[in-house]
Amino acid sequence: MPKFITIGEPMAVMASQDVDVSLEKATHFKKYLAGAEFNVAIGINRLGHSVSYISKVGADTLGRFIIDSAQEAGLDTRNLICDEKFMTGVYLKQCVSTGDPVTSYFRKNSAASNLKIDEIDLSDLADVQMAHLSGIFPALSDTTLDSFRAFNDKLQENKVFTVFDPNLRPALWKNKKEMVNALNHLAKNSQIVLPGINEGEILVGSRDPETIADFYLNQSNLTESVVVKLGADGAFVKTKNATAYTIPGFKANQVVDTVGAGDGFAVGLESALLEGKTLEVAVYRACAIGALAVQSTGDSEGYPDREQLIQFYKSHNYQGDL
Repeated sequence: MPKFITIGEPMAVMASQDVDVSLEKATHFKKYLAGAEFNVAIGINRLGHSVSYISKVGADTLGRFIIDSAQEAGLDTRNLICDEKFMTGVYLKQCVSTGDPVTSYFRKNSAASNLKIDEIDLSDLADVQMAHLSGIFPALSDTTLDSFRAFNDKLQENKVFTVFDPNLRPALWKNKKEMVNALNHLAKNSQIVLPGINEGEILVGSRDPETIADFYLNQSNLTESVVVKLGADGAFVKTKNATAYTIPGFKANQVVDTVGAGDGFAVGLESALLEGKTLEVAVYRACAIGALAVQSTGDSEGYPDREQLIQFYKSHNYQGDL
């Protein structure tokens, strides 16, 4: 069994190639892999770690594209299920010269949103060291919320270290109150929580990084550390023993596409922790891969392999532990 596991919805993204043209008027698109948790799985695997990915896709062209891509990347796909009854999710993404692109999703009643816990083989989690959990999958449907909770319970039973990224998608929830209550409750069951500063304003009611961190540290005995993503400014870290510090961000030479930067941050943090690095070193790597992510089109195309990460560090005169 791989050392790292995650569950989520893989998607295809049709990325516009027409710069600063609305999705309604764009006519040139390129197909990429997408899905927050799938992005993380690809990124962790690219850095040399064995990864198990759990999901369901439709028996359609996009589903085959995702399965083939996952297998070619070397992911463990024993729990990547193909279901003829449902379609694979897809979304369109605008190409912009500055700022965040407009996106348009087509995922309602997708195959992944119908993934039930009894379809997943969780008989052997003994070798799994870490799990990445996101707030997107439980937001897809009542079915996935139940599956997510059962999966998390199984992880806890097997003492798997978990990292939870709230990854807000308000459009997937019935209302803001339900979203806030559900995500904050789910966060209680992870050792590390990764809110963004904008997410903290919604989930906690504050943009102060320490206030956000204190909320998650105080609401759960299990949560050991909170890492608040600050975008280009880096990240604020606070641990259960009250140690607090800020890690500066790495400068991106150019910002091409911001989608996938947060998932890249998770890739950096979790891959370093899998290698036994300290949390501080892990957050440096998280900031580095977040900066690399925004310099490429596609959701995960900017995530580095080991040599590319080393070269990025050298180009930014980073002298710390790799």
